[in-house]
Amino acid sequence: MTKRIVVLGAGPGGYVGAIKAAKMGAEVTLVEKDTVGGTCLNRGCIPTKALLASSDVLTNIRQAKDFGIIVVGDVKPDINFIVDRKDKIVERLVSGIEFLLNKNNVRLVKGTGKITDKNKVTVTKDDGTTEDIEADAIIIATGSLPARIPIFPYDGEKVITSDEALNLRQIPKSMIIVGAGVIGCEFAMFFNTLGTSITMVEMMDHVLPLEDREIGQEMEKVMKRKKIKLMLKAKIERVEKTDSGVKAIFGDGKEIEADMMLVAIGRQANIAGLGLEELGVAVERGRILVDDYMQTNVENIYAIGDVVPGAQLAHLASAEAECAVENIMGHKCEMNYQAVPRGVFTDPEVSGVGLTEEEAIARGYTVKKGDFAFKGLGKAQAMGQFVGKVKVIVDEKTDKLLGASIIGPHATDLIHELAVGVRYGLTAEQLGRVIHSHPTLSEAVMEALQDVNGLSAHKV
Repeated sequence: MTKRIVVLGAGPGGYVGAIKAAKMGAEVTLVEKDTVGGTCLNRGCIPTKALLASSDVLTNIRQAKDFGIIVVGDVKPDINFIVDRKDKIVERLVSGIEFLLNKNNVRLVKGTGKITDKNKVTVTKDDGTTEDIEADAIIIATGSLPARIPIFPYDGEKVITSDEALNLRQIPKSMIIVGAGVIGCEFAMFFNTLGTSITMVEMMDHVLPLEDREIGQEMEKVMKRKKIKLMLKAKIERVEKTDSGVKAIFGDGKEIEADMMLVAIGRQANIAGLGLEELGVAVERGRILVDDYMQTNVENIYAIGDVVPGAQLAHLASAEAECAVENIMGHKCEMNYQAVPRGVFTDPEVSGVGLTEEEAIARGYTVKKGDFAFKGLGKAQAMGQFVGKVKVIVDEKTDKLLGASIIGPHATDLIHELAVGVRYGLTAEQLGRVIHSHPTLSEAVMEALQDVNGLSAHKV
């Protein structure tokens, strides 16, 4: 008998799960009230990277003289062209997903879905009609929305979220960014390159607070060189809109003003109206609880991605979706979160996998560290990109890799070798013995691994 699976949400978790289920022989219905691709493609990962690609080109042109290239005339950003280019990239990728869904016989239903029974979803369509869809299994993949806190008077113009920041058609002269996490740092870099005066406000004591402290501190140095103002261990008590923009008032009475405020304080699970309470689906702190097989406490109902506890990452949502589908289809899969890579697409990039040094120590490990600065590489010197380093953390008793962090050129690509090491319990010695091509940036990974045991040839 063919399994009938309904997936709620067509983001990177939902559509990947739907296609995998179809390839495994299931009859799949994918319900989406908006555009396929979810937050990642339409309002997150892809559009931000498209914007950052434009600012990277601008940076490269400004630095052209350092490479013996003479640029004649004024070089300035065209924000309308930049946003239009971003939109075209998103449109192409959306079309590509729709093509894949069609080719794999996934039925796409546009509308808002509600689980009305553990084996039934009711979809309310744009025209007001409803459709009941029977299912042997349901996967909740409805993603997340920018978190909103009452003290910030959102109006989409002076006080905005990342959704509005993606579509600004004028470059603001000044901007307050609340939150120095991934979203805040990426937008800070983008607008700073375009000429906006940026002030970042962060409650924690270093930027990128979920990353290794040393890496966060390295990023702070970079931001200071870029003239980005940092206010750490700071909390905004009140926000007022003014004739010229917005004013932030702190507990100590200090005030700062800017044309605009971008609030980037994280995201909240999009689970309202799904019918979870009526069905008794367990929810804690706004997230749906699941077991190691991505199943909720209600039989046949699974949840993946931003709606479940843990990191809100597109690639993690895809992996969780594939795991849920395998379990639905009778192939046992247990999720493993040991080696989920993280990435921040700033300039320079930041990435990490496994435990940070602080997390490893908190879990009781006695750690050894190894690191290597990019400035020690011939390739980095040739590229003119030598800011940053690779840092690895190992268990002193076993030499096994516990985690790694990188800040530097192409960090988000380089991290995956270390992710393999963390996932499969390789030692620093084992991975450090792998021959790396010369001259490449990946040599920094090899050198950092060798440095754990004092064997890096190029480190004093």
